[in-house]
Amino acid sequence: MLFCRPGIDPFDEPECEAYDLFVNEFQCVGKGCPYSCVKRAPHAFSFSTENATACVISQGHSDDYLVQLAVGQCPRNCIHYVTPSQREVLEDLLQSALAAPYDIAEAALLDSLIAKARFENNRYQKPKRKPKVSTEYVDWV
Repeated sequence: MLFCRPGIDPFDEPECEAYDLFVNEFQCVGKGCPYSCVKRAPHAFSFSTENATACVISQGHSDDYLVQLAVGQCPRNCIHYVTPSQREVLEDLLQSALAAPYDIAEAALLDSLIAKARFENNRYQKPKRKPKVSTEYVDWV
């Protein structure tokens, strides 16, 4: 597997907050979904031409309400927030798993990496800022 930071597994130590989108196309219902992410946020999602499932067409919408609504209302929970390096690994693995012949082991690995990413990304904390120090005397009375 190719990792963005050599020697560091992006699934063990996320490099930043998870703000990129990833769609697990194995779980996606596609055009038959009653809560279509493509209808909710067409600026971020589109239907794949190969298998008619949802795919991400643009990143950087982590604060967009319509994207958050699409992620939260996905009935199969197949849309995930991941870090950029996690997304690269997951997309490579997804493309490899979708290629013929279909390999069930790669699909299982994809599911396990998504579960690990969700767990570790929820534990991520931004680096703490140093408190401002004042040398001035303050009289609170």
